[in-house]
Amino acid sequence: MINGIVNVLKATGMSSHDVIGQMRRIYGMKKIGHAGTLDPLAAGVLPVYLGQATRLIEYGDNGIKTYHAEFALGFATDTEDSTGEVVASAAVPDLSAEDISSVLASFCGDIEQTPSRYSAINVNGVKAYKLARQNADFTLPGRRVTIYEIRLLSYQNGRGVIAVTCSKGTYIRSLIRDVGEALGTYACMTYLVRVRAGVFDIAQAASLEELEADPQAYILPADMAIQDLPKAVCTAEKCARLLQGRAVPFAGKGLAHGDVLRVYTPERKLAGIAHFDKEHHVIRPHKMFADVL
Repeated sequence: MINGIVNVLKATGMSSHDVIGQMRRIYGMKKIGHAGTLDPLAAGVLPVYLGQATRLIEYGDNGIKTYHAEFALGFATDTEDSTGEVVASAAVPDLSAEDISSVLASFCGDIEQTPSRYSAINVNGVKAYKLARQNADFTLPGRRVTIYEIRLLSYQNGRGVIAVTCSKGTYIRSLIRDVGEALGTYACMTYLVRVRAGVFDIAQAASLEELEADPQAYILPADMAIQDLPKAVCTAEKCARLLQGRAVPFAGKGLAHGDVLRVYTPERKLAGIAHFDKEHHVIRPHKMFADVL
């Protein structure tokens, strides 16, 4: 079985699930998953995990992300992007690029954001967008997100493009909605490109057509997205014990209780993920790879 990651260039019009379906066909395997969903309107970087690497998605999807987003002022839609129905409109103020940049700057830092009702957030086990399409009555709680940088790339006649670098969990269309309100009008996202997700950059992303032509050429190491985690190299004996679900001694100098570690064999093969137990000075297996020894 292939264990690795592919930096896929998702095309507009496809869902992230559609991409996974194509990847299963290309690689001839079922155990494939993705990190960081992109809506059909959006394009760009979609990290796809193959084989046992799928067990690392929750740890590899915490990196900072960068987007380029087009927006239009003067109207709002129910989905907060151009795929939805217009639900409100207003005049567009006479705004300069400097005016917009000044407002954008106020969104830098930690902010409270209410995600779109048409998002993939689970509400009692049901995706919010499914409830929204059924006109169900529900409210999504606000969440704290971080905007590291937001810049205006262009603006003319009520339409523009921004670049946003942000934390995981940020909804760019909801950010644009709030920017429109701060500008004294409505705003709607009209296009989105994810140009970076953690260590994965759009410059190195491969299209489905490229993957079809040479599937093996684009497979990256399974641990590429978790290099920020502390590393533990264990003996073959300790790795075998971890694979059996047993804890093994580990000094853990400089680590805190509960820290997540990436564990390697003496040959520097990724053996899995473990948690550090500072009280007992051991590491406890969490997600181990069965075929490393």
